[in-house]
Amino acid sequence: MSTTTTIVTRGDSRVRRSSRRVDPIYYLFLLPVLALFTLAITVPGVIGIFFSFTNSIGIGDWDFVGFINYVAAFGDPAILQSYLFTFGFSLATVILVNVVALLLAVGLTARIRFKAALRTVFVIPMVVSGIIIAYVFNFLFSNSATDLGSLLGIGWLETSILANPDLAWVAIVIVTAWQAIPGAMLIYIAGLLSIPGDVYEAADIDGATKPQQLMQITIPLVAGYVLINVILGFKNFLNAYDIIVGLTNGGPGTATRSVAMTIITGFNGGDYAYQMANATIFFLVAVLVAVLQLSVTRGRSAL
Repeated sequence: MSTTTTIVTRGDSRVRRSSRRVDPIYYLFLLPVLALFTLAITVPGVIGIFFSFTNSIGIGDWDFVGFINYVAAFGDPAILQSYLFTFGFSLATVILVNVVALLLAVGLTARIRFKAALRTVFVIPMVVSGIIIAYVFNFLFSNSATDLGSLLGIGWLETSILANPDLAWVAIVIVTAWQAIPGAMLIYIAGLLSIPGDVYEAADIDGATKPQQLMQITIPLVAGYVLINVILGFKNFLNAYDIIVGLTNGGPGTATRSVAMTIITGFNGGDYAYQMANATIFFLVAVLVAVLQLSVTRGRSAL
């Protein structure tokens, strides 16, 4: 990338303008990525939106039906329930993940022994497949937890909470958070390490306690990193699928069926066009959420 500088004279003042000319080699590197993105994401997305206005079952003949699929989706109780569950689950998980991740990051950046080893241990869940984690916790909730409930005489724990329509979502939040916390924790550690040590030394001299330093120094200075984790986490949790499949498969009934699971299940059940309309609606909702998040965080930075 080359830079040229021009000087413009206005009256008695001279204004320096700098313009950057992009070398063609950068476009050469950008072109393959842009082509792959178009072929793998944009084109299939446009085709899917097109078929959402048809009665296609995924194969065979089809006819245009207009907005019938969209009208039906807005009045479908199962789809509305999946949206309520997905957003409620995402909000609860975002809160849990950020609270625990921030506390762990504060602990793992303090002057304690074996910090490197502990960071490695806490990062392990992030590299394990979500479906494997789900099956492991499915066994724990269905066997170990029920045995513990019988031993301690805790009635609601004597049966698997995965079979309880009112508590199954709690298990999904716990397992999803268990896998997501390490990634958020690493971001918080990076934020905490960027805070100058002089700030805390000055606070110690002024007699500030550790809780006061946490609330009045640490949290305000890592606010930008909190925004990053909230945005990334909420986006990922909206697409929850594999952990839900491994834990409850959307049950009991449809109590824990997410939007992504509803769409994929519909594809396999022959409701291709109908669920494609649902996917288009979900895409627009996700875009709206992203725009709202960007409008809230505009002008703020983690640096």
